Amino acid sequence: MQQESWTSIIRPKRSLFAFDLKALLQSKDLLFLFVKRDFISVYKQTILGPLWFFIEPALTTLVFMIIFGQIAGIETGGVPQMAFYLAGLTCWNYFADCFKKTSNTFIENQHIFGKVYFPRIITPLSIVLSSLIKFGIQFLLFLGVYIFFFLSSDYDFAPTIHLLLLPILIMLIGIMGLGFGMIISSITTKYRDMRFLIQFGIQLWLYASPVIYPLSLTEGKLRTVLMLNPMTSILETFKYAFFGTGTLEWWMLGYTAGFSLFILFIGTLIFNKTEQNFMDTV
Repeated sequence: MQQESWTSIIRPKRSLFAFDLKALLQSKDLLFLFVKRDFISVYKQTILGPLWFFIEPALTTLVFMIIFGQIAGIETGGVPQMAFYLAGLTCWNYFADCFKKTSNTFIENQHIFGKVYFPRIITPLSIVLSSLIKFGIQFLLFLGVYIFFFLSSDYDFAPTIHLLLLPILIMLIGIMGLGFGMIISSITTKYRDMRFLIQFGIQLWLYASPVIYPLSLTEGKLRTVLMLNPMTSILETFKYAFFGTGTLEWWMLGYTAGFSLFILFIGTLIFNKTEQNFMDTV
């Protein structure tokens, strides 16, 4: 009897540290299909469609200008309020999107996971990449506002050489959001309440980050706590790169980089463990 030869052999993962990079690379076409799906499905069957990518940060910035800029009178360090708030929101929205959407990986894709095999980590990776497209669109909005005020004679600010750090900042945001999202997605297979807690928690985290105020306005223990926030260095460095004002501390960036990689490592381990038996609990 002739022995059958198989083109592919699928074996269950037995180790938490099992990460099949080869299978991930072989599934790159599937990854791009998921990216396309995630991006198109967001505003499918909406009247304004992709215009919401501009409308959402624009309206949020307007609300911040009225409440925090005019009513509360919070200073923005000599930077135009619209440009200041939009800079923070552009970075924060990318982080929040990566975090929230990847945290629902197992629940929203259980119908696919239960029928066909592919490296499960492709799903959260596709969310990070599709959210990066949204970030790029909102970044163009920020650049338009930034150039408008830069050419105006009423304000005095200028970009710095630290614009070269922009790709690193974006990568750290994606890594951190992916790591946190994979951890929460694993927990939500048993405890669905986490989905509601995370949405509320991300909103609180926004106000504990220098999005609507510069770090320079804080002092004492409050400043120390804010500096331990891993998003603080990203937001402050982003603003410093474009406006030349703010707080740029290399040790803070190093701390954020180490924290992001650690969270990604832990998230990958928990994700690997959960995908082995999540169909029994989801």
